[in-house]
Amino acid sequence: MKKLCLLAVVLFAAISVQAQDVVKFAPLDASPVDISYFPNKAVKFKKTDNPNPVIKVVYSRPSVKGRTIFGDLTKFGEVWRVGANENTEIKFYKAVTIDGKNIPAGTYSLFAIPEKDKWTIIINKELDLWGAYPYDESKDIVRVSVPVKPVSTVIEALSIAFTAQGNIANLVIGWDKTTVELPITVK
Repeated sequence: MKKLCLLAVVLFAAISVQAQDVVKFAPLDASPVDISYFPNKAVKFKKTDNPNPVIKVVYSRPSVKGRTIFGDLTKFGEVWRVGANENTEIKFYKAVTIDGKNIPAGTYSLFAIPEKDKWTIIINKELDLWGAYPYDESKDIVRVSVPVKPVSTVIEALSIAFTAQGNIANLVIGWDKTTVELPITVK
């Protein structure tokens, strides 16, 4: 009888394990998502004596992988999502000014139109887009032309960071041998 009960328990356990749904997790993305804050590390070291975040950028980080990026993979003169996968989003925790245009606190899309010597940086109202395919120019809040600043060392993965100059937060985008800076005035 003990053997029969043990067998029943083992069979029940085996059936229960097989009956459970096994979650199939997606593999690691080739262009992982990252976040950049201004002030830098505002969230990592948030205490009462440290500043709260003013700007947050959420973006995917594609890699060069030996490819020609600007002018080939990312076409000159075409709207680009500034990253991979979903479009890049920028959140202003309080009102800011870009190129003389007041932008209220909120979350927006960040696009660019790369050219060889300059980029047009675009802040757009529409969110939750896949890439730049459904981009709608009528929802632009501001467009700013910024110069390209070539660098000598390849930046393998698309990177976004901030530098500070007084009340200006410079949004720096770097990838391959190219960087651009968008000055954002923090109020």
